[in-house]
Amino acid sequence: MEHVTKVLSRLSSVLTKYIGMIIICFSVIAFFWRDGFAWTTNYTSIFLGVAMFGMGLTIHIGDFKVVFTRPKEIIIGFIAQYTIMPLIAWGLSVLLHLPTDIALGVILVGCCPGGTASNVITYIAGGDVALSVGMTITSTLAAPVMTPLLVYLLAGAWVQVSFPGMVISVVKVVLIPVLLGILLRRLIGRHIEKLSGILPLISVVSIVMIISGIVAVNAEKIMTSGFLVLCIVILHNLAGMGLGLLAGRIFHVEYDKSTALAIEVGMQNSGLAITLATANFAANPFATLPGAIFSVWHNISGSLFASLRRSGRYKIKEQIAKAEHVI
Repeated sequence: MEHVTKVLSRLSSVLTKYIGMIIICFSVIAFFWRDGFAWTTNYTSIFLGVAMFGMGLTIHIGDFKVVFTRPKEIIIGFIAQYTIMPLIAWGLSVLLHLPTDIALGVILVGCCPGGTASNVITYIAGGDVALSVGMTITSTLAAPVMTPLLVYLLAGAWVQVSFPGMVISVVKVVLIPVLLGILLRRLIGRHIEKLSGILPLISVVSIVMIISGIVAVNAEKIMTSGFLVLCIVILHNLAGMGLGLLAGRIFHVEYDKSTALAIEVGMQNSGLAITLATANFAANPFATLPGAIFSVWHNISGSLFASLRRSGRYKIKEQIAKAEHVI
């Protein structure tokens, strides 16, 4: 049993590190082998719930201390999360005169909390992982109110938005699973700790299944509107990361913390956007497309951004070391 656990832990570590490439590979397979993945769309909310439950299992009660010990960065991150990406999404939709379905999908992505993949990307970038986790927890727990409210305010010009319906959806697929995961870890933490290396695997598999299914079902839409949506997604994501980084500099946030902030703002829980589009906007089938493409792209851009920030971090350390040597 111990040997199996070690093997699964190593597998989980590898899959988590290369989640971007894995998502791309499975998306390509799903695009050409649609029947093999289309069935997963019937369980999108379940897969997302499982991913959120897996996230909850990884959260220590001590992680909440970050919220109180680093209030400045948490507050900056929270405000940036729920202003920058939603407003960019709305701005792109208005300026580019996007079709209703696409505009709705882009706004849904923009109004979602930070994604769990942001914690992994922050780790790769050499950023402040504890802060990243703290921001993800904060934005996720606030999502049942903030996400429906923002979608209601920003997307109301395109479609009729049911605020209560969206609140119920977010509570069911995000809040309850996360809280159950936290509670279970609190009750049987020692047993969960033994499986800590495997837990990310739960979220990775769930996210890959969600995205693959959406790609399979939307293959025709991707062929007709995929390039337009990809361009919008790239603009949205890069602008989010850039402005998140700028916010860190304006408020004089340290390098590793500003790295975490930029990644957290730019990388959304696009699985939630897909789930909300499926559950609440069935009359707008193209609304799932931005979430699906964002899921693939933000892992690519996040990995590239992480490489740049990590190399920059080492350069700063070298400069500090040289300065100390001279002194």
